[in-house]
Amino acid sequence: MKRKLPDRKAQAKRAALNALRRARRKAERAGVKLSEWEGEFLGSVEDRLKTFGRAFGDPEKGAPGEALSAMQHVKLKEIAAKAAGEKKTLSRRGFKKRTKPDE
Repeated sequence: MKRKLPDRKAQAKRAALNALRRARRKAERAGVKLSEWEGEFLGSVEDRLKTFGRAFGDPEKGAPGEALSAMQHVKLKEIAAKAAGEKKTLSRRGFKKRTKPDE
């Protein structure tokens, strides 16, 4: 008896919903107060995932089999890091002058 192949879109949807719920639960347990925008972001993305199966409409913003866009992944990671109490500083460097190797 052959098994059906797993539905990749449904699998991505479940993984994204679980990640959203984990981030929210982690923040509640740690007592971290999420900003109004972060709470609204988590709620709206969860609603769109439940309704449409993916949280973005433009196919250029994410991979075809993914449920979240690239920027939504980044924001979700930032919220999860905030809930975990990790401070992530941006390390941006300016352009450097090239040095010629000694001949």
